[in-house]
Order: sequence, then structure tokens, then C-alpha cells
Amino acid sequence: MTGGHDKRCVTRSWMSDTPDEIEHPPVPLGLNSMAVPRATIVMSIGTVVVLIVSSIWVGLSAMDFLDDLDTSFGSNNVELLKSDGRWIWEVDLLFDTCSAREDDWNWPEKLSDRDDVYLYPGELRCDWEHQGDGDGASVAVYNRGNETLDLVLEISGGGVAFSASGEPHYIINDLDEGGSVILEINLEEGISERDVSITATHVSVLEAQVRLDVHILEGTENRDLHINDGDRINVHYTVWDADTGEELDDGDLLVTAGDDPAYIDGFGWSAIGLDIDNDRGLFPTVDTGTSHITLLPPPIAYGNSDDHELQNSWLRFELKINQGPIT
Repeated sequence: MTGGHDKRCVTRSWMSDTPDEIEHPPVPLGLNSMAVPRATIVMSIGTVVVLIVSSIWVGLSAMDFLDDLDTSFGSNNVELLKSDGRWIWEVDLLFDTCSAREDDWNWPEKLSDRDDVYLYPGELRCDWEHQGDGDGASVAVYNRGNETLDLVLEISGGGVAFSASGEPHYIINDLDEGGSVILEINLEEGISERDVSITATHVSVLEAQVRLDVHILEGTENRDLHINDGDRINVHYTVWDADTGEELDDGDLLVTAGDDPAYIDGFGWSAIGLDIDNDRGLFPTVDTGTSHITLLPPPIAYGNSDDHELQNSWLRFELKINQGPIT
């Protein structure tokens, strides 16, 4: 070969020197004539046994699956989902702008004296004045019954979505009896005025539905920054007893909008929807922060604090943003 290399013989180790008839002997055909039928019978019996065992296993698995499914979706007994002719859950917007959805009930003179199962006499209609695309609000769902609930929430009307899902629908799993959950909703587009509806429907009883109507209208002046879940801000607050009008407290606090374990549940969620310009309140002579008023029923105020003097009180909060968001 060129280049001064010797041509060498390469041993083909992958080839065998053993004669093919030795390495691969022919299969003898002189089997007992009953060998194949007997083997077939044995295999058939084995197959039947396997099929029976498999059927039993599949049946038991299906029963377990149905039990799990029933547990996951909660009770579908319609009577257990009702009290006094109403579905056992309620939906509201935290802003203190709500009234009877169909004008079919009057606002109670004293909310804390209500001895009914429900917080409100009926479904609600609320106003939401926003300060621009991306603004937020807090929606609360209350389970007033003795059944754990699985609910599908859906916003119809367009332009609004749940912050947690980024979609106009959201699933609440295992809402405990007497429990509550609060969710942020956001504007996904500029809206001058629009009516939307938020429905909370039981996952397995589709006729079991509670509705909240929201009238959205644009505020007089948009802001650059909208306070959303997780934003850390400084607010000035004033709180009153909603029934008596007595001022209970006021001051300045740092709060995380949304779930803030340092305070009652409704306080952090009351901060959702505040707005401020890009100055973030850092210039003492410039005040661009907004304020709003929220109404908190006992389940998201002091209702779970045994023997607290405000355990049965409805609280009205006015919040004004001083600074933030603080990163």
C-alpha cells in the first residue's frame, strides 16, 4: 500500500469455523404425536385462569376508581348541596360596591345579627372601577354548608381572567365545609364599560350554580402600576365596624397583596387593585396612589378567632397605597 504501510491480513473473528450443521443442528421432527395437543390444552387452561384473575382484578380496580372519582368530585346528592332552597356556597367581590343581583332582596340593617346559614340574603351584583389594563380585584368563595365542595369558576363576558390560571376559568378542589377561598382576577384589555358574570358551578351537579354579576367601568385616571398578588407595598388603612360605623383603628403598614399570613385573610386581599404611577410614592410631594374600600364578612376577618371581640363583626376597610411595589 502507498505510504509505506504493509498490507496485513485481518482475522474475521465474527466468522465461525464450526460447520453450520453442528452450530445450528436441525430441529428433530419425530415428536410424540400427543405432545402438541397436550401442550395446547395446558396453555388453554392457563389462559382461562389468567383471564378470570384479570377480570376480577379489573373489576376491583374499576370499583376503586369509581370510589376515588366520587370522593374527588364530592357529593352529587342535590339535597346535600342545598339549604333553604339555595346552593350552599356564595361568591362576592371584596369591594364595598355590592347589592342584590336581581333586586330581589334588601340589604340587612345589621349584618352581624344575621342568624341564617348564609352571609348574604342572595346573589350579588358588584361594581368594579378600574385604573387601566392589568388592574385587579379579589373574588371570594364561601362554603356555607357541611359538604366539601369541588367547584368550577368561569368568567363570561370577555377581557377578564383568573390570575392563578391566566384563563377565564379556574377549578377549586376540596373547599372545606365552612371554609373560604379568595382569588385574584385581572383585566386583560382596556375596558371602558362592560358587564361580566362569574359563575361557580359544582363539578358533578351542573345545575348547581351560583352567579356574581360584575359591572366594570373605567376610572377617571389610569395608573402605570397595578398592585397584584405578591406585591409588597406600604398602605395607610382605616377600619370601621360595618354595622355601627365606629372607627376601630388606623395606621400605616407594610403588607403583601394577596395571601399575607401576618394579618386576617381579607386584609392582604383588600390590597389587590390599588394603583400607583411609576414614581412608586418615593417623592413626598407627589401623590399618585389610589384608594378603595372593601367589605369583609367574618370568615375572612376575625370569624375564626374564638372569643375575639370582633368575631361576628363585618369590617369595612379603606386602603390607600403610600409606596410600592417594594422589591
